[in-house]
Amino acid sequence: MVQVIKTDAKRQQVFGWASIAMSTDGEAVVDSYQDIIVPEDLEDAAYDFVLRFRDLNERHEGPVQGHLIESLVVTPEKLEKMGLGGSALPVGWWVGFWVPDARIFAKIESGEYTMFSIEGHAHRVPA
Repeated sequence: MVQVIKTDAKRQQVFGWASIAMSTDGEAVVDSYQDIIVPEDLEDAAYDFVLRFRDLNERHEGPVQGHLIESLVVTPEKLEKMGLGGSALPVGWWVGFWVPDARIFAKIESGEYTMFSIEGHAHRVPA
């Protein structure tokens, strides 16, 4: 399960993992839909989101409620280049959003909304 890791009430910002493809021990992560996301597919999806969408809504519905302010797809290669070691963090997509709507931000801070959910379409491939 991916979840909200950090909030900043003063700035109304929220940060956390949008998706984790592989744990720090190199094992594929099975998500809440019982799917495994290949790291390269997650990276492509993250870049597509940044280029074309960048907004947050409430439970995949309604108007824009937040805006992307941070995005990093973590890969072993990037970690090595940063001098952190290839298994310092899971392989995944870290995001941050500014949530100007006080009502929505309160739901995050109260724990009503505890995680990010990637909205998109994919094709399941049998294992």
